[in-house]
Amino acid sequence: MEENIQNQMPNPSANSGQKRNTPRDLFLHLLAIVTLYWSSISFVTLVWQFINNWFPDALKGYSYMGDFSNSLIRFSVSAILVVFPVFIIVSWYLNKIYRKESAVRESKIRKWLIYLTLFIASLVIIGDLIFTVNMFLGGEVTIRFILKALSIIFVAGLIFGYYLDDVRRETPTKLAKYFAWPSGILVLAVVVCSFVVVGSPTSARLLQLDQQKINDLQNIQGQIVNYYQRKGTLPNKLSDLNDSISNYGIPNDQQTKKPYEYAVADTTQSIAFSLCATFNRPIQYTFPTNAADMGISEIWDHPAGKYCFKRTIDKDLYPLYNKENTALPLLPVQ
Repeated sequence: MEENIQNQMPNPSANSGQKRNTPRDLFLHLLAIVTLYWSSISFVTLVWQFINNWFPDALKGYSYMGDFSNSLIRFSVSAILVVFPVFIIVSWYLNKIYRKESAVRESKIRKWLIYLTLFIASLVIIGDLIFTVNMFLGGEVTIRFILKALSIIFVAGLIFGYYLDDVRRETPTKLAKYFAWPSGILVLAVVVCSFVVVGSPTSARLLQLDQQKINDLQNIQGQIVNYYQRKGTLPNKLSDLNDSISNYGIPNDQQTKKPYEYAVADTTQSIAFSLCATFNRPIQYTFPTNAADMGISEIWDHPAGKYCFKRTIDKDLYPLYNKENTALPLLPVQ
């Protein structure tokens, strides 16, 4: 009887080799894979934005050189600074668990997630190669495109090679240490480059203020042209554009809280005016070779400091409204 009871009792040593799938294992392995994906996507996004900045494409649409993709760069940097350290810490903790509990390393959850990662990395590499060959046959291969293709192959190939080696081993490899340090240095270099491109947070704030001023001036300019087309003359001052019915009011400079400067240069040959503002940083737009065909004619480049944009209204392009044609007919009373 006593012998039967001992035979029915669980043997810890016998269960030590069984594959485990505990909630802790699911949480740690899933967190490691998700942070790996997120870090990789953010890294490639940053590299692509650097390539766009250093190798601009003349056939693409115009963009603001100082803020062409600042929001995307800032978001990617924020993601890397938060997510990548989480990936490194979780991976280190998992390797520590593997040394003590070999069953965790052999869990089905880990195997499935690793093979899913290998599958996704394989698809990315194959798709990138197909796209590269297709672009080459179409004659559209440039340095800009080649560098982007190589960045994807590099990241996907690095992930594929590391996890393919790791999944074949029964015990943790020391390769993780040699993988972590170069990866950390590379990510740090990309983060530093991002600050070189977008500038410090203070600089980014000043650029946003300048962009808001450009938006205000563009809006005011449209109101001035509309005022001229309706009344046949330019407003004497910007306050003439205020309309209580449409609830339109002239915006002020959000940084100085002062109104923008406006001057009329109305002559017999042309109808001209100027709008002035004080800027923190110089701004330069880049235009494609077919800018004229796209209807891009206004230039809002400016240096730092006070600058005035001079505009001349073309009477043929902006004719006066015909009041007889635009007046709405009165409906008969039923």
